[in-house]
Amino acid sequence: MDRKITLRPPTPEDGVRVHQLVAQCHPLDPNSVYCNLLQCTHFSCTSVAAEINGELVGFISGYRSPEKTNTLFIWQVAVGESARGQGLASRMLTSILARQKCRDINHIETTITENNPASWALFQGLADKLHANLARSPLFDREIHFAGQHDTEILVRIGPFNQPVATEA
Repeated sequence: MDRKITLRPPTPEDGVRVHQLVAQCHPLDPNSVYCNLLQCTHFSCTSVAAEINGELVGFISGYRSPEKTNTLFIWQVAVGESARGQGLASRMLTSILARQKCRDINHIETTITENNPASWALFQGLADKLHANLARSPLFDREIHFAGQHDTEILVRIGPFNQPVATEA
């Protein structure tokens, strides 16, 4: 069986499959299918879909920060169980940065809860790969912003960095 992973910008036809993938990737917060459709259209140039033999096995949603246009904000990283342990999330992030439309991006931001070691490892590894600093600070507090219903989201900021050399997705 061919296990070649294809990385590409998402399309509206991926919306429902993204919704299903995110639902399988605890601890990610599920969005509505409509939200996933918007991610796959409005943010397609800063997001990526990963497929193996037509099966969606990975998805990253990202967008340019409205106030900091040289900053890519990563909303969610989802990797299906069948594709874990292969460095796919890192490859997807790098593929977004390698796109011509993203060449001026020199910072990445995301939020991570303290109890998500996989995400901390992913973004620390990316910072190391990019030879960039990783700064962290609370962004959305458990009590103030989530009324005790969600863990505090820590803002992670990586950069500045030079663009990685990779094949455009």
